[in-house]
Amino acid sequence: MQTRRSLLVAMAATGTTAAMLTACATSPTPSYTERPPIVFMHGNGDSAALWQTTIWRFESNGWPRDRLFAVDQPNPVARDDDAVAQPGRSSTGESAVFLKAEVDKVLKATGASKVVLIGNSRGGNTIRNYVQNGGGAAVVSHVVLGGNPAHGIWAVKGLRENNEFSGLSGFMQQLNAPKGPNGEEVTPGVKWLTLRSDNNDKYAQPDGVWIGSPGKPTNIGFDGPALKGATNIVLPRVDHRETSFSPAAFAATWQFLTGQAPRTTEVAPEAAVVLNGRALGAENLPLNGATVTVYAVDPATGARLGEAVFTKSIGADGRWGPFKARGDAAYEFVLATPSYGTTHIYRSPFPRSSGVVNLKPERVTPADGSAGAVVVFTRPRGYFDAQRDTMRFDGQSPPAGVPPKGSGVSSSRLRTAAAEPQRAVTGEFNGERITGLTWPAAREHVTVLELTY
Repeated sequence: MQTRRSLLVAMAATGTTAAMLTACATSPTPSYTERPPIVFMHGNGDSAALWQTTIWRFESNGWPRDRLFAVDQPNPVARDDDAVAQPGRSSTGESAVFLKAEVDKVLKATGASKVVLIGNSRGGNTIRNYVQNGGGAAVVSHVVLGGNPAHGIWAVKGLRENNEFSGLSGFMQQLNAPKGPNGEEVTPGVKWLTLRSDNNDKYAQPDGVWIGSPGKPTNIGFDGPALKGATNIVLPRVDHRETSFSPAAFAATWQFLTGQAPRTTEVAPEAAVVLNGRALGAENLPLNGATVTVYAVDPATGARLGEAVFTKSIGADGRWGPFKARGDAAYEFVLATPSYGTTHIYRSPFPRSSGVVNLKPERVTPADGSAGAVVVFTRPRGYFDAQRDTMRFDGQSPPAGVPPKGSGVSSSRLRTAAAEPQRAVTGEFNGERITGLTWPAAREHVTVLELTY
């Protein structure tokens, strides 16, 4: 993991990023008390949990923990047609109203006059809409957009033109309307940074392979996330999520906000680790009535090391902690719900405290059929790339479902034979290794091996 993360940072310090580092090297870093609050806005279908490592990196460089706020938007998936109500999904307007309310809370809690907004993917659409149309320009100093489909994911006449991600939608057209003499696409008075991949972002592709139309043009280029009037930085070979959650993205963001390179892109360990978060369903709504139980496990076998070290019944707020953890211990989080069954989530040790360790259930699906056990190997903060990454899942490389080319898949699903006894299953990705045990699918149990990096 160390080699991989260091390589990303090294790549980020080339080209436009290097130029930015040189240009800003003499700018002073804001003092502890001057550092503004930052609000992190996640992308389509995601949650605040994806910002965990980014927050850790900010803290490791001295940004105050109490000025870092990651939010969970209810119903985080965009509507098929932005103008048509759809159960469990949100419109662009609803997303902007949600963000405004969260920013107002942060301003009130901190006493600050301005905030920084950092968004990934769809979160960038929400931020741009709020700043441009929802009054955000008056209270936002800086915006950082990672992998934001700023000109759409496709711009094809007759193809879901009213979808938020269509470059031909009225929503996208008004966001990108010129706002200055040079055709600026960003709201003036706010400093803007966009981070994008060179050619490895699944949602900034000239070919429609990732939207179900291989061989057909999307009319969107690799530079789709760039915006006129912003500082636009290219991070080589990063995937869609890594435009926000990689060490390279953090380094460029810190540079943009402070005028200096960060002291480190590594996560500095803490002596005392406290974990918290929310137990959430697919719509980012609390799993009221669920139960969370935590076990310390042997990282080599996934076997439990004695009785549970923590348990809690989930209430209306969805909070499952706080849990005082050991920074060198591997854990199994058991999320038992009336509606989803039971999910066994295995994680690497937590070097620092976090309040966004969100736990989400995984269902046994009809496609799992008569499987004895179901194991999901997942990378929430990035994708699997067979050409770029070293990875193995239960001895298979690349893992099942990962294509031979491109970064477009973030999870792999393993189904064991019905007669197979409980056993250990290991997932490995660029040096991070997680082992968990299989559990009976017939009893609605699913195992998840969740990568941190």
